[in-house]
Amino acid sequence: MPSSVPNFADLLGQCERSAVHLELRDSYAPTERFEGWQRGERINWDDRESWWHPYDQLITDTVARGVVIRRARIVSEPVSEYIRWEHYVTHANLTAGEEVRWLQRRRATGIPLPANDFWLFDGALLRVHHFSGDGVVVEDEITADPETVKLCTTAFEAVWERAVPHHLYEI
Repeated sequence: MPSSVPNFADLLGQCERSAVHLELRDSYAPTERFEGWQRGERINWDDRESWWHPYDQLITDTVARGVVIRRARIVSEPVSEYIRWEHYVTHANLTAGEEVRWLQRRRATGIPLPANDFWLFDGALLRVHHFSGDGVVVEDEITADPETVKLCTTAFEAVWERAVPHHLYEI
């Protein structure tokens, strides 16, 4: 059965001001890139063609239209191997134009948080990710429910305020 959820590129394409992404998990389903990193493979950041992906170009094009894209990650410490890898590959997110911050999970106490990762577009439309226990996206949900949007907006801004910019967060 086809999904009625618009694809991410379409959602970003309709975005006019801001897109924010909150990540709450310490690991996600392994990818080939992650598994390569585990084997010791490293990215040659000087060879952009070797690592630049359509996602990176989508972000760059969106930022060029004036949309601010922010990503915040809440992480347990000591960090998982997956988060260590994410920290390493965040260079691509930054190069594409995202702003990225990290918040130690222990510093998130007191912030009312949603149970799921999400993207929030222009402060009005949510794309909520539902994961299986092993980190595979099972389903995405779109909602503009005002109470849910308010919770996610407030949570993201509180996390962003407490979080450390990527270049200052050491693993």
